[in-house]
Amino acid sequence: MSSKFVDTTSIMQVIGCVFNTPQLLDYTDKYIITDEDFPDKFHKIAFGAIYKLHELGAEKISVNNVLDFLDSRPKSKEIFVKQKGEEWLMKIAETANSSSFDYYYNRLKKMTLLRAYDNFGLDVSFIYDPDNILDVKKKQMQEDYLDNTTLEQIADRIDGKMEDIRSQYVNGSFGEASQAGEGIFELIADLEKHPEVGVPLYGPLINTVTRGARLKKFYLRSAATGIGKTRSMIADACYIGCNRIYDEMFGWIKNGTAEPTLYITTEQELGEVQTMMLAFLSNVNEEHILNGKYEGDERERVLEAARILAESPIYIEELPDFSLQDVEDKIRKNIRDYDIKYVFHDYIHTSLKILEEITRKSGGVKLREDTILFMLSIRLKDLCNKYGIFIMSATQLNGNYTDADTPDQNLLRGAKAIADKIDYGAILLGVKDNDIQALENILATNAFDKPNIKMSVYKNRRGRYKGIYLWCKADLGCCRIKPMFATTYDYEILSIDDMKIITEEEGAF
Repeated sequence: MSSKFVDTTSIMQVIGCVFNTPQLLDYTDKYIITDEDFPDKFHKIAFGAIYKLHELGAEKISVNNVLDFLDSRPKSKEIFVKQKGEEWLMKIAETANSSSFDYYYNRLKKMTLLRAYDNFGLDVSFIYDPDNILDVKKKQMQEDYLDNTTLEQIADRIDGKMEDIRSQYVNGSFGEASQAGEGIFELIADLEKHPEVGVPLYGPLINTVTRGARLKKFYLRSAATGIGKTRSMIADACYIGCNRIYDEMFGWIKNGTAEPTLYITTEQELGEVQTMMLAFLSNVNEEHILNGKYEGDERERVLEAARILAESPIYIEELPDFSLQDVEDKIRKNIRDYDIKYVFHDYIHTSLKILEEITRKSGGVKLREDTILFMLSIRLKDLCNKYGIFIMSATQLNGNYTDADTPDQNLLRGAKAIADKIDYGAILLGVKDNDIQALENILATNAFDKPNIKMSVYKNRRGRYKGIYLWCKADLGCCRIKPMFATTYDYEILSIDDMKIITEEEGAF
């Protein structure tokens, strides 16, 4: 059954323009045309032939080229010839108006969007009603709306209708105040059975401070370039998403259950993330993996790490240029497809797409970078609550980090307000000579190795420890940062136990 959301003129103009100028298909950042844009089989065949010919290297395309291409596809050619495709192509090539391509392309995509909602069973006639032939005024208003509204705005309006229905019939339109003792005894009993802790993060002491990766919580771990924010985040993602890692003393050990985990990379490509994950799991320096030259049993360990990764519920999304909506869409899709519970977003920064999105939504008003970054942090925290997931992200530091006496949210690049919405905030810093001098008495006991990274914990909701340093021994080549001991900001040592979070009944080995 054919869909009613079809604009034949737009289809003819788009195919005609692409036939005349196949180089339009090269602008993949601007134009994305797929089979879904053509509900009719004939149009799919015509466009598909043009697309494949250009993909094979054709700079100019003729009707004869299309017929030759279809020779090896007899079923498609039969449909094309039966509907007089040769004459049709020549006609649309003559009438195609390249100067109006953007208009017809956008209208084509809007019809595809409406068709997708319609096929899913949603009534979108409030946006566009092709069956309306009597109400001329309404028809013109809808045509004007369609022409002057972006795809994102149309999708937002339809999604808003669904949210309104959910709010009215599922969530309830209005809430009521709760008496302070309501459910209090059940809360106490539940915390006795299920303490306020999440699955473990990587490294000693860190779970004592953070109480693990807790659902509905947003953690932020910031650092200057080259200190290890990405590598530490990859370590945590693998520690949560995989159930075995290599220990330098005991070999391969179990580290809990493999939880569905999403890693969103904004700078690294897939292969770059994968080699860091292999380095962490196998405890083999990434340089050895990149060079393909191993020592001892390192190759076997890397291959075992690869097998573990292949069997683990860890998923990687690449978002080099993202909007706020892109981040939510990727998270929501992975929740739906893979039941994701733990998300690592590397990292909070502005992008061209975010700037365009915010400018559009603000009616053309250009907002400051700190406001945009704050909006992104709000969106991430809202996603934690909305979907019941854990999110960790990161930021760069501003230039003041080299001289700061108190490493806290004031060092976050772009906006210290980012920290307003987080549940846990830490900053990774290099260890300076004056730090080593201040730690002289502690290090003189020989109980700890000399640290090379310090982690400043400046915010910790529902946590006892904040305003402290965790002094770490880091091997960034293996993406492993291990806290050894804790002090106050005044370098006074703290007595802190290493809390173990057990997520399965089996033994560790």
